[in-house]
Formats: sequence, C-alpha cells, structure tokens
Amino acid sequence: MTVRYLIDTDWAIHYLNGNPPIVKRLNQLLDQGLALSLLSLAELYEGVFYSTTPEPNDQHLHDFLRGVSIIGIDEETCRVFGRERGRLRKSGKIIGDMDILIGATAVQHNLTLLTNNRRHFEALERLPIESLPIQ
Repeated sequence: MTVRYLIDTDWAIHYLNGNPPIVKRLNQLLDQGLALSLLSLAELYEGVFYSTTPEPNDQHLHDFLRGVSIIGIDEETCRVFGRERGRLRKSGKIIGDMDILIGATAVQHNLTLLTNNRRHFEALERLPIESLPIQ
C-alpha cells in the first residue's frame, strides 16, 4: 500500500486517548496509507513504560500499529535533516532535533504530516501539514 500521511506523536497520543476528531480522521485516512516515524514510536514507548498502566497501554499501542507502517531513518532523510537543521540554525530558528527528523521523514517520503504541533514544523520547507481542533 502507498503511504500518504505521517502521524506525528501528538496525533498518535490523541488517537490512543480516544480523542474523537483524531480517531475519526485517522480512520478516514487508513485506506490512503498511514505511517509513523520510528522516532515517534520511540516516544510512544516511553509513554507506555512510564504510564500508570503499562501493560494495557502496550497492548493498545500494539493494536494501533497494526494499521500503520513504520518508517525508519535512512541516508536521504539524514540529508534532508542536515539541510533543514543548518538552514534553520543559520536563520536563528531552533527546533528540536527529533521534530526536524520527523519532519525530514515526511519531506523525504512526500508525506503530509498529521500534527497539531504546527509551530514545531511550519519552518520546514516543502512540508505539508494537516491539523485538527482537539476536544
């Protein structure tokens, strides 16, 4: 299946917490191809392991991942990261490296990033973003 969307960590958390607009939108996009960065997966596992109910949360995350492709970091993503990080630093804009790598993953694979953390990603070039109001 072709992947068209990259889910940022915040949307995955909202989905796992049952936020209605996020659940509805991800279910609508499932047939169009959803992916998660390996970095977001690492952040989600941190949340699982340090939650008050790690075992059920681990199972819930596992269930969520069944419909989602995982995209790792390859050399071309690193090139996009290096170009964007240098450009942003030169212009005085500091964004966390994990966010730049997640954004670089979306850019490199021509994916729309699903995130409500727009301020983390809007400065990245050639990155389409979709956001939704949270309930």
